[in-house]
Amino acid sequence: MNIDLYPSRVSNKATIKERKDPIIHSNGEGPLNKEELTSYEDNGYLMKEKLFTDEEVKLMTKELEKTMKDNQSKDTADVIKEPGSNEIRSVFEIHKDSGFFELLSKNERIVKIAEQLLGSQVYINQSRINFKPGFKGKEFYWHSDFETWHVEDGMQHMRAVSCSIILTDNYEFNGPLMLIPGSHKWYVSCAGSTPDDNFKSSLQKQEAGTPDNESLSWLTEQADGRIDRATGPAGSVLFFECNTMHGSNGNLSPYPRSNVFFVFNSIKNPLGKPYSGQEPRPEFVANRERIEPIEAVPSDFLQKQKTY
Repeated sequence: MNIDLYPSRVSNKATIKERKDPIIHSNGEGPLNKEELTSYEDNGYLMKEKLFTDEEVKLMTKELEKTMKDNQSKDTADVIKEPGSNEIRSVFEIHKDSGFFELLSKNERIVKIAEQLLGSQVYINQSRINFKPGFKGKEFYWHSDFETWHVEDGMQHMRAVSCSIILTDNYEFNGPLMLIPGSHKWYVSCAGSTPDDNFKSSLQKQEAGTPDNESLSWLTEQADGRIDRATGPAGSVLFFECNTMHGSNGNLSPYPRSNVFFVFNSIKNPLGKPYSGQEPRPEFVANRERIEPIEAVPSDFLQKQKTY
């Protein structure tokens, strides 16, 4: 096993350390301009408003609804239901559908940005559609994705970026993603340990690998008390660094919130043995098989979709 640069869940006490990896891994060449790169490096996330058109969003929404309907009656590990109900929360591994979402995952508008940020070709480490229904959508507690991917999946370096394509307008009141700016510059080594088969419960409600109140307060203090909310119109895309601390409130409004979620990992940062010492999580959560660089497809995927 490689040296553990970011140990976590190895003590009954949380600690905070500076990250050891770069934030932007390239020389800056790509679709993002200097100001956008600086904002991403400083904050740990970047919202690209209306990266996809209204017509494209309608098609994505139609495909999402079809996928949700096809999976509604399934009782499989890759279809996550809301705690206490039969409402679908997430459907995983959608980039392997050999159809619309596979094509979307290769779209050059998002792939080229991921390549620019990560300084290499990329592959999909995880994909899913998320749906937070009105009145019923549950909260998801603060966490760093990298902490989980490192401990439970064996991702060695902070060289991944999450891409969330917003399909419904995100308001302040329908449970948008919340992020602590600058938190990606620090690593919270969480207290506790990792239960066996933790993914079975953590995809509904994460408990192992969540930061303590003191660490969250400290991170927020470093951000001058700021907590941002990823609000914006449908068609916008949020890119956020794998170590950015984020979470979301429950959706008490009548307005549902849905998105398509791709995790791009550097082809130079493949998953190894989990640092927890446990067995790897299932393929639908952490891709290990047939890892190949994505060949980006042109932006006119609406036209290409007609061939499917």
